[in-house]
Amino acid sequence: MPDISQARVRVGAVDVWAVAETGVAEHVAGAWRRAEGGAIVTANVDIVRAATRDPALAALIAGSEVVVADGMPVVWAGRLAGVPVPERVTGSSLVFTLAGAAAREGRSVYLLGGNPGVPERAAAVLAERFPGLRVAGTDSPPFGFDTYPELTAEAVAKVVEAKPDLVMVGLGFPKQERLIRLLRAELPRTWFLGCGAGIPMAAGEFRRASGVVQKVGAEWLHRLALEPRRLAKRYLRDDLPFAFRLLGGALRTRFRRPGE
Repeated sequence: MPDISQARVRVGAVDVWAVAETGVAEHVAGAWRRAEGGAIVTANVDIVRAATRDPALAALIAGSEVVVADGMPVVWAGRLAGVPVPERVTGSSLVFTLAGAAAREGRSVYLLGGNPGVPERAAAVLAERFPGLRVAGTDSPPFGFDTYPELTAEAVAKVVEAKPDLVMVGLGFPKQERLIRLLRAELPRTWFLGCGAGIPMAAGEFRRASGVVQKVGAEWLHRLALEPRRLAKRYLRDDLPFAFRLLGGALRTRFRRPGE
């Protein structure tokens, strides 16, 4: 298995791995065989922007073993900076890719996040697509549970009791990464994926954009059309201007003279 730890690029305040989706699955499968756990962050423009503004969030991301480029502007920024980031790797896609790897390796998966019934439907979809996949459990913590220590402890205890090999946490950044940090202390051999909306997508709650739209970096327009009230402010006011600054910064990094 290639050592992906040597191929990474600084994008904003985040070190992004130059790795394809298949490489992530290979890395996780190899770690399982060595009884090693870890965490995966899918860094889109919104996450990179948040990390650039808040050093604590940057440190939270840096504590993960693998950080992938979930967003074409992040991929483009890496390439402009001189590192060949091969492709966009999304949380919603990794839900399926890592579930497939878990099935092949005889591993179990736990789905955490989404409205009541959603992780169960997602688990059923994954189990049907990948025969042999073991579903260790599902959970839909109540909204705002992370602000109550007792509810957070309850969610953690459920996962720990299930002892899964892979936990998909779909709570949005940074809630999911903060919960993952707590879980890793209890399950050091488990892998964790912060997948955002990946669980409801797997459950069929809404569809991703077509492959062509994804490749040209316009999937955010598809998401905006699906959830305009929730996403308009974030995408248009915050993320779009930041994406242009990110690309400009990547160019300056590439052409900066040594010693500057």
